[in-house]
Amino acid sequence: MTQTTPTIAELLSSMGEAGARICTIDASEAGAGNISCCMQWQPDLSAFDKSEDIDLPSVVPALAGRTLLVTGSGRRLRQIKDDPLANVGALVVHEGGRTGTLHYSSRRLFKNLTSELNSHLAVHEDQVRERDVPFLSVVHAQPVHLTYLSHIATYRDTDTMNARLIRWEPETIVALPEGIKVLEFMIPGSEELQIHNVAGLRGHQIVLWSKHGVMARSDVSPTGAVDKIEYAETAARYEVMDLQLGQKAEGLSIRDLGRVVSAFDVPTTLA
Repeated sequence: MTQTTPTIAELLSSMGEAGARICTIDASEAGAGNISCCMQWQPDLSAFDKSEDIDLPSVVPALAGRTLLVTGSGRRLRQIKDDPLANVGALVVHEGGRTGTLHYSSRRLFKNLTSELNSHLAVHEDQVRERDVPFLSVVHAQPVHLTYLSHIATYRDTDTMNARLIRWEPETIVALPEGIKVLEFMIPGSEELQIHNVAGLRGHQIVLWSKHGVMARSDVSPTGAVDKIEYAETAARYEVMDLQLGQKAEGLSIRDLGRVVSAFDVPTTLA
């Protein structure tokens, strides 16, 4: 981002780059995955030439007056870059947080916003209440190696998952000092997942939805959220490789990790 308050064109470009990168690392098959950005300021929405009022799946009063850019349901993240206006809508939340105005292009290729809209809205609402953030981007993706590890019971424990993942690259603990919060399997789009996901992202930048995928947040940009996913997925790939090869690799020792934490002044309890 080049400005304190990026333009709609800049945000759509970043969403396109984020979607393309998610697909490059095989974390979004077909229409899987979704992206949202929530901003405090009033952007120029003239690029969206049509609008309609909609009911929101969650009541989000803290988002009243804010604008969200959200990917459409069933749209492929890899296609955002080529035609963002066909794949993304702009949602302005009304007073009370029960309804909003959806601004969209006449080229729109989706009927509704993402089926995970409730989780996106709930995270943005919670982050505004907890931290009063002027901007937040949230990305849901389905990275193969992270999702695979969550199918193994041992790894469906937050402490175990983090201990296994942070040992492969020094960058992991620097980029994700809180580690990853691991949730048990919950029905996609359900209120149960929404509640636990919000709580997980309150203290972590990335949450693993077991047997499904991940959600990550960034105060900077959509590509910043994807960076979190990419660091975690790379660590998971190392872990899967080690399992396949009979767990022969050493990885970083506790002492090694301690030296990294000290050298980069990482605010973490993981090492």
